[in-house]
Amino acid sequence: MENQHLLITDSTLKDLKGVGPKSLENLNILNIHSIEDLVLYLPYKYEDETVINLHEAEDGAKITVQGKIYSAPVLAHFGRGKSKVSFHMMIDNVAVKIEFFNQMYVKRIAEIDKTVKVTGKWNRSKQVIQGSKITEDEHSGVQLVPQYSLKGLIKRAQFRKMMDSAFQTVTIQPFLPDNLKEKYKLWDLDQSLYELHVPSSHKHLLQARRSFAFCELLLFQLKMRMLNQLEQSGAPRSKVDYDIRKVKTFIDTLPFELTDAQKQVVNEIFREMKHEYRMNRLLQGDVGSGKTVVAAICMYALMTAGRQSALMVPTEILAEQHAESLSEIYGDSLNIALLTSSIKGKKRRLILEALERGDIDVIVGTHALISEPVQFHDLGLVITDEQHRFGVNQRKLLREKGNDANVLFMTATPIPRTLAISVFGELDVSTIKQMPKGRKPIITEWAKHEEIEIVHDKTACEIRAGRQVYVICPLIEASEHLDVKNAIEIYETYQALFGADKVGLLHGKMKTEEKDEVMNKFQNHEFDVIVSTTVVEVGVNVPNATMIVIYDAQRFGLSTLHQLRGRVGRSSYQSYCILVGNPESETGIERLQIMTQTTDGFVLSEKDLEMRGPGDFFGIKQSGLPDFKVANIVEDYRMLEVARDEASELIISGAIEQPELHALKMRLDADLSVHQLD
Repeated sequence: MENQHLLITDSTLKDLKGVGPKSLENLNILNIHSIEDLVLYLPYKYEDETVINLHEAEDGAKITVQGKIYSAPVLAHFGRGKSKVSFHMMIDNVAVKIEFFNQMYVKRIAEIDKTVKVTGKWNRSKQVIQGSKITEDEHSGVQLVPQYSLKGLIKRAQFRKMMDSAFQTVTIQPFLPDNLKEKYKLWDLDQSLYELHVPSSHKHLLQARRSFAFCELLLFQLKMRMLNQLEQSGAPRSKVDYDIRKVKTFIDTLPFELTDAQKQVVNEIFREMKHEYRMNRLLQGDVGSGKTVVAAICMYALMTAGRQSALMVPTEILAEQHAESLSEIYGDSLNIALLTSSIKGKKRRLILEALERGDIDVIVGTHALISEPVQFHDLGLVITDEQHRFGVNQRKLLREKGNDANVLFMTATPIPRTLAISVFGELDVSTIKQMPKGRKPIITEWAKHEEIEIVHDKTACEIRAGRQVYVICPLIEASEHLDVKNAIEIYETYQALFGADKVGLLHGKMKTEEKDEVMNKFQNHEFDVIVSTTVVEVGVNVPNATMIVIYDAQRFGLSTLHQLRGRVGRSSYQSYCILVGNPESETGIERLQIMTQTTDGFVLSEKDLEMRGPGDFFGIKQSGLPDFKVANIVEDYRMLEVARDEASELIISGAIEQPELHALKMRLDADLSVHQLD
């Protein structure tokens, strides 16, 4: 007997009806390796094949109707290997012609006087249904047909047979506590899973989705609580004994005054570093809000305590920029080094030796920081910038370079509270909403493609004033070739307008060194304009750039548009963001309108999450956002909060250890062990 956390069964996949060696191989390709995997392989949508009255059918709609065949089927061949089967039916007292293309088997089913159900597209004016499915089933009740993502590997009917066989062989264990089922009127996992695969009505399908979503959210919140406990378990660490007098003197020597928001965040971080348990905090702030300065102050404090700090960023050019800006901030007050994969040989060896001796106070680098040879003397603070760009494993490896290192995540992508709760659970969040003094709000305008001459005039105006301009083309994922071609056309246009040697080009097929060379030339003002198919890295700092033109802006999400806009407005000069596009959808129009109305990244991130959903918000799955099968943290936000409260109660009360919650605890332990192995 096999216990697979959620169910008990005496069978394996190969014992199921319809599963032979080839189909077993195909199931594995679909990442189905056990009966539990199969039962949890949920439909991505449902086709409503409930029989309707033909008189109520909308013209052009896909419908399912039932009637009697009154003419013999006619098979016609045309073209190369193409065919059409046609016959007539009486449906709700209406004579209707039925046509099936390239489905010759229909001729065997379509017999005179037989009652059948037909699904297809209705053409009212011609009284024709272009059929896609015909069955002899005379059942006329609600019929919701599950649609599975099978990638052409397994036929739907065969998969349905496997699923039916699986449910006949398993016992799904109780998952939810009785008090929660009663309190929130939920089904347990067995009933909700069965209804998700074989829905008996729209109402039951909604109840099944609601119940399963709660199971997912409860399990996730339990996992977050338990991970938080694991983070804080073990012997209390040594507190960071920083010299507050030296830190205050350092802050006073900065060439600018901290904003109230920066002061508040610094105080929050310093208070937490005095605790006996290590800090685990997210610092989020809009583009240009001054997060790097906050990080610099924290790393300086660690230096006064005789401990080291590491700042990990996603790309080499960002690492170089951070190292350069931190060197300007620190002067000779501490030792800073840069470590990337490009630094090799003797120079790399000397840096690693100095780091291990403790001669380096602050190290800035890319993923090279987590490589095996990198050893610290006493790592006390780990900072990851744009932390959602790193996988969970990468962040964990760097943190473990120090036995009790404090952890600070930084992001310029303002994360709505909804998402912060889901991704980070009990993580403390600090927010900088206030911008430094002297910054002017960026003026954002929307221009249609036919107004591009006006955009060129504005670009010329900025260049004449001695400023620089970014020009962004969207990345067309379906075809990298088209992407480059589009960029080259725009690049050549700008070269013709502003000089061949004054316009740079970045695109996805360039090597990292080539990209860095182009960006460095732009930073050094060797180029007036840079045309890029890739998103200009968050954190890239060119204060003299005062205008960004974004072609086909409707292709980008709001958060990405806002990040791009943040490449300008980094000086006291007035800056501009021009969105070029002719969006056809209401969503595209709304997106560009919102961008022209607000520069508040937090407002935009909430709207972006609402419009695009959580799966697309970060753009990658490495963020830690769970891949829920049913739950949606935007639509199910209130349920998420309830699940969080109930998870806390289950752990605090000890109810999670009760025998009747064995399946829930087993699943949780399995998830936690995977996380620890990662």
